[in-house]
Amino acid sequence: MAAAGLARALRGAGAAAAAAAAGPRVRGPPWSRPLPAAPRRPAAHFAFQPDPAPSAYGETQKMNLFQSITSALDNALAKDPTAVIFGEDVAFGGVFRCTVGLRDKYGKDRVFNTPLCEQGIVGFGIGVAVAGATAIAEIQFADYIFPAFDQIVNEAAKYRYRSGDLFNCGSLTIRAPWGCVGHGALYHSQSPEAFFAHCPGIKVVIPRSPLQAKGLLLSCIEDKNPCIFFEPKILYRAAVEQVPVEPYNIPLSQAEVLQQGSDVTMVAWGTQVHVIKEVAAMAQEKLGVSCEVIDLRTILPWDTETVCKEKEIRVVDVIQAAAFLLFCWCWDAGSSVDEWSVLWSYQRAGRTLCFTHTSLCLTAGSGVLCSQYRLFLVLLLLSIPAHIHFHSHFVHTDLNISVPVLYIITILLSVGSF
Repeated sequence: MAAAGLARALRGAGAAAAAAAAGPRVRGPPWSRPLPAAPRRPAAHFAFQPDPAPSAYGETQKMNLFQSITSALDNALAKDPTAVIFGEDVAFGGVFRCTVGLRDKYGKDRVFNTPLCEQGIVGFGIGVAVAGATAIAEIQFADYIFPAFDQIVNEAAKYRYRSGDLFNCGSLTIRAPWGCVGHGALYHSQSPEAFFAHCPGIKVVIPRSPLQAKGLLLSCIEDKNPCIFFEPKILYRAAVEQVPVEPYNIPLSQAEVLQQGSDVTMVAWGTQVHVIKEVAAMAQEKLGVSCEVIDLRTILPWDTETVCKEKEIRVVDVIQAAAFLLFCWCWDAGSSVDEWSVLWSYQRAGRTLCFTHTSLCLTAGSGVLCSQYRLFLVLLLLSIPAHIHFHSHFVHTDLNISVPVLYIITILLSVGSF
């Protein structure tokens, strides 16, 4: 009853706020009335911070993210005479210019356009890879990868398994511009990595910077498993740093700890890495909370050893995809094998997990970028000494915080009210 009353009060408050925002009521015919104000969409500003210039790979050059992709593709074509690049408009350089100049350098038989058919692009790439060549397919936007979902999940991911390892398409890499830019609307803003994180047999990789992008892309191209490489398109020109000219590799399935911390572990990939770095600084300054920051880099298979260290941990997993509430499991260094097996089975099923010990752990994404201030609120809630974990659709909690309040906080975080 108390929860119902609180919900009614919130609805009433929301209606009153909406009426106040709408202003005085205007009489007259509909065409004479002013248009309602567009709803405010929260967006997070972030500042790209380049990594230090590496010294282990020789000469470096200033590159943005799309130039580092071009450099990686150039290196791959030069090293492997069987490598081919294909997709919509790649022959003239692609809509983001990632393949500019490659057709002129390597010829129209190795860099060529395809029809506007994502299922055909991936199906062709599978055939090329099975025949023994290196296939580098481009889906023009990650939002349009769904017509190829069957080819990726039912064909590419399972080819080795269903043939008893007699055949495989492990030399297939699928590139796609990923994530939002703030003005891409519904078909040019999506982050679909979670759909593929449920599928054994493929690898899913998302870089955070030009330096990371080149090394990870070359590793994907050389890996003997089909790989999906999502490229944060908001960083194509916004991210600039020193990148080695010569080829180099960054290992897959190895997360990187960007900042040490003792209170909370924050995990992200792609663009959101830069957001949580700012949140970590805010939490340290305003709350005195020490945050460990991890760039997961490879979504599948992800690096459990780095994220789940042998200690009690609190993890906030931050994504850019549409808002949802993560399911949390309690775990600490004393967990039994059976408890760890449950967590591992969830990871194998492809679910994004959030491990927590004696803490509340919420995360929310938005259609644009997950706001630093909402994440800051999450970190504030993490300091509440309540033992809470989400299991299926039920909430189990000690008496320090009430279930209705938890749901209200969750809804507000999800819809972007903060």
